[in-house]
Amino acid sequence: MTAMKRIYLILIVFTLQFAQAQTQDLQRAKRLFERTYYSEAIPVYERIIDQNRSFEVVKNLADSYYYTNDYANAQRQYRFLISMFPEAADAEYYFKYSQTLKASGNYDEANKVMRDYYLSTNNQKTIENLEKDNLILENISALGNRFDIKNLNINTHNSEFGAVLLGNKLVFAAVKRKPFTFEKVYKWNNESYLDLMSVSLKNMNVDSIKKFAVELDSPLHESNAVFTKNGKTMYFTRNNSKDGVRVKNENKVSVLQIFKAELVDGKWRNITALPFNSDNYSVEHPALSTDEKTLYFASDMPGSIGSFDIYSVPILGSDYGTPKNLGSTINTDKKEQFPFISKDNKLYFSSNGHAGYGFMDVFVSEIKNNEFVKPVNVGLPVNSGYDDFSFVIDSDIQHGYFASNRKGGKGGDDIYEISEIQPLVVENCMQYISGIITDVTTKLPLEKAKVSLQDANKKEIESAFTTADGRFSFSVACEKSYTVYASKEEYTNDSKFLKLYKDRKKVNDASMALKSIKVVKEEELAIEQQKKKQQLADAETKKKEKIAAIVAAEKDIVKDKERLLIKTDPIYFDYDLWYIRKESKPILNRVIELMKKYPEMVVEIGSHTDNRGNDKYNLDLSTQRANSTREYFLSQGIDKKRIFARGYGETVQIVKCQPSESCTEEQHELNRRSEFVIKNL
Repeated sequence: MTAMKRIYLILIVFTLQFAQAQTQDLQRAKRLFERTYYSEAIPVYERIIDQNRSFEVVKNLADSYYYTNDYANAQRQYRFLISMFPEAADAEYYFKYSQTLKASGNYDEANKVMRDYYLSTNNQKTIENLEKDNLILENISALGNRFDIKNLNINTHNSEFGAVLLGNKLVFAAVKRKPFTFEKVYKWNNESYLDLMSVSLKNMNVDSIKKFAVELDSPLHESNAVFTKNGKTMYFTRNNSKDGVRVKNENKVSVLQIFKAELVDGKWRNITALPFNSDNYSVEHPALSTDEKTLYFASDMPGSIGSFDIYSVPILGSDYGTPKNLGSTINTDKKEQFPFISKDNKLYFSSNGHAGYGFMDVFVSEIKNNEFVKPVNVGLPVNSGYDDFSFVIDSDIQHGYFASNRKGGKGGDDIYEISEIQPLVVENCMQYISGIITDVTTKLPLEKAKVSLQDANKKEIESAFTTADGRFSFSVACEKSYTVYASKEEYTNDSKFLKLYKDRKKVNDASMALKSIKVVKEEELAIEQQKKKQQLADAETKKKEKIAAIVAAEKDIVKDKERLLIKTDPIYFDYDLWYIRKESKPILNRVIELMKKYPEMVVEIGSHTDNRGNDKYNLDLSTQRANSTREYFLSQGIDKKRIFARGYGETVQIVKCQPSESCTEEQHELNRRSEFVIKNL
């Protein structure tokens, strides 16, 4: 056999051995996974996943990380699963992926994952429910921290949860402190099995923890105890067992069951399994009603809505009635566990199916007339992106405990002490639109002014009348636009537009000032008068500018103090006559020429005499001469509205001749004149 053939055969044998080992690992991993030995299944799947990235391998590895609370690695595997096998991955895996995103604080991406999945399946109703849930959670988050919480000194790197008070002790479930050398571990998470422990409230530290009751001890889980008020009867959760030996069902799973024990001579005796337990499903997490006539518990028994539901069962002396599912108000298609009934008759429980921050959150439902009200998330910081559960509270003093596996704790599940500091009042985001309506002029408030609130479509939402101090106020939703209208008889109207954002309880000012109609009219009149004054002033300015321009352009137009004259040569009349002489017409024609050049020009013909003779005679003569001159203008086509005649007689003298004999003939001639005064341009 040649060397090459030998190498070839070695490679074939190695490949066959490797394939056989892969097959054996795959079969072993599958067996471990099916038996819920997740901690042991993880390293086996990690060995084979590089060569085998089938849907089943990736899914089982992701689930193993998920169930052992390794959410970062679970997120990585679910992301790969959904991207590579979108058709095979159903709603459960999108949900689990979104839960791991919430655990890492990526809420926007978590919501997007679920929304995109529902869009791909045309599930509009579920999208609407998702939006409602997000709004509810937003409203709860807006309350801020409702509790003071404190990580207890009794916590270790292992799990502690299910704390309840019994006298001056705290009873809780914890990993066995000193397990036997060869004692089995719980292969779900490779921790030892749980025992019921107790610690004095006065000395709460790890070293003071004791086993609650040796007589209750078994090689399996004991947890979640609840006690009657007299402390003589207890119910607790334990693995299905018989004579201390674990009992498995046909799926090789030892389910959880509720047991009852009675305190006899200081020892817990008469340990009996409740009659509605089963080998085929779990019954766990007992809780008692305030009157101790009803037992609440969680179970995945047939008829459950989700993987686990909350049930109730009547306690009939030493017997029990038929378990009853609490229905879809409380239970979802996911998981509801860890019920607790407070003194004020409220049901607290944990769920990953209602609107939550991720994984298991604590919810509360009031019990009214034996009916459960829609549950509400109890809020921050009790709830987180991790598992928050086993919540108990004394409603008289608002003090209690819960457990969580959140980051920042000491181990897997830690017990936290809580004090409620703020009531759970869940409201949609709201703001206020308010203000004062006043009088613009007096600045005083206006009583009984009508204020109308309208939406973006101009539809009235509500209206109100201002109080004596002019105030009004509306409560409105956030992230909307509104218009506020204000009106009052004998006043003007006004409006204000407001665009609101997501600022809870913000007060938006919509104050407005209205103006009295009387004042408006007065102001309008004043404005009109001012306008007229301005127009007159403008006209006067324009007139002056025009006159200045004309005066500058026409040498025959001159200013005489406040008058504007057309300068002409003297116009002579025969003695004691008023007819226009032939030699005067060219002089008058020059005036007519100017009037035709400026069609808007209005001229007054002023005729004057000297002061010799009778006053009346002089006035009549000057009037006749002025009229005669006007007639000539009219005959030359000048409109009668543009030419006026006036006789002044001897009333306006250029040279004061007192007495008349005091003036020379030349001075009297100056007084005997015709003037052409421009009245308007």
